[in-house]
Amino acid sequence: MNNPRSRRSLTLRDVSEASGVSEMTVSRVLRNRGDVSAATREKVLTAAKTLGYVPNKIAGGLASQRVNLIAVVIPSLSNLVFPDVLGGVSAELDDTGLQPVVGVTNYSPAREEMVLYDMLSWRPSGVILAGLEHSKASRAMLANSGIPVIEIMDTDGEAVDTIVGISHIRAGREMAERLLAAGYRRIGFVGTHMPEDHRARKRMEGFEQGLAAAGVQLAGREYYQGGSSLLKGRELTERILTRAPDLDFLYYSNDMIGAGGLLHCLDKGYNIPNQLGLAGFNGVDLLDGLPMRLATTDARRVEIGRRAARLVAGKEAPPEGRVIQLAPTFMPGDTIR
Repeated sequence: MNNPRSRRSLTLRDVSEASGVSEMTVSRVLRNRGDVSAATREKVLTAAKTLGYVPNKIAGGLASQRVNLIAVVIPSLSNLVFPDVLGGVSAELDDTGLQPVVGVTNYSPAREEMVLYDMLSWRPSGVILAGLEHSKASRAMLANSGIPVIEIMDTDGEAVDTIVGISHIRAGREMAERLLAAGYRRIGFVGTHMPEDHRARKRMEGFEQGLAAAGVQLAGREYYQGGSSLLKGRELTERILTRAPDLDFLYYSNDMIGAGGLLHCLDKGYNIPNQLGLAGFNGVDLLDGLPMRLATTDARRVEIGRRAARLVAGKEAPPEGRVIQLAPTFMPGDTIR
């Protein structure tokens, strides 16, 4: 596992040596100035990207070459999970003189590269970013940044520096074990397509592992693309129950669509949890206003934000192994018998 704090920051000379052109030419290319051939420009940009070099926008402006900003990179602001994470980060940084600045990737690796490039060019004092899956260029930029890099939300993978989160594989497996113990056997899944939502994919893997250990397979699946909403949860639940009316349990990839599913089932007169059980994921405050409390898993998002901020601010030393693994907490609610 890389530890960026033990490495020096990359310089123009590193890019110059890697590309075989002068430092002055490298500077012109990276500042998009000067008469440089297309071939030379491509050579310099390829070398910089491969190395993970990010130009310093404050070079010469500050003696410390750092600003009192913490870059926080998340996939979405519309997802109810991430404002809670940001609240935890902000609360822990409140007395440090450090300020969080937020970048949003929309679950796109290419956009994450752009966000990291821009943020790191301002030489923040640290980075907090969601997830463990990044492009080679993003990992190179992070590994060579020379600042604390805290990856959050997920512990199922390899870190750049330090991780704070939960195991989503474990969360999915434990949910399967609980609903099997309650006697459910005809189980359906409702959730997002998962090419970029790696945490949802891992929960699904764990869920299917838990079912398979008892000789049970999913009896139905319904996927959607785009953002989550109550309406989408209603529509998907109606669709899967129309195709597979004998299902006795529905597991949702998040609480928002799970809440929509619960409202649909109540409207249609399902006996919950005896005829049909339901569960979501995240433990968001939205569930407090429902007619019944949806079973879910608390992903520990506020605590994850606080612990990440403590690490990046130097309030807490990274543990041996550089992984802080919190336990996902099952919340039974009223929708599992």
